[in-house]
Amino acid sequence: MCRTPYDDHVETPDTPRHEIGTRTYLIAPVEPLDVDGVRTVQVGTALFLLGFLALLPFYGRLQDDGRTWLLWMCLAGVGLGLLGIEYCKRRRHYSASLTVAEREELERGQEP
Repeated sequence: MCRTPYDDHVETPDTPRHEIGTRTYLIAPVEPLDVDGVRTVQVGTALFLLGFLALLPFYGRLQDDGRTWLLWMCLAGVGLGLLGIEYCKRRRHYSASLTVAEREELERGQEP
């Protein structure tokens, strides 16, 4: 018999559940991650920069094949990534400055 990591889970009567059709899903009692997107955009920007630097020595060959757009695509990715990092940082700062009441109003769709 194959064991899984979930075999040792102890189900209690107060374990949250969702029933959809004939299936019952148990909901894990974990808090969602506080993700603001800054690290994700930084990694993407770094990958575009790495791609640009990796293609730069092959500029002549790319030009002969008519594929210089690959190089400029990577450069555009870096530029847009830098804008995205600044946007995410500003959004994180704005979100951190909100009070609890203002957050609740935003969740209901009202202006603070």
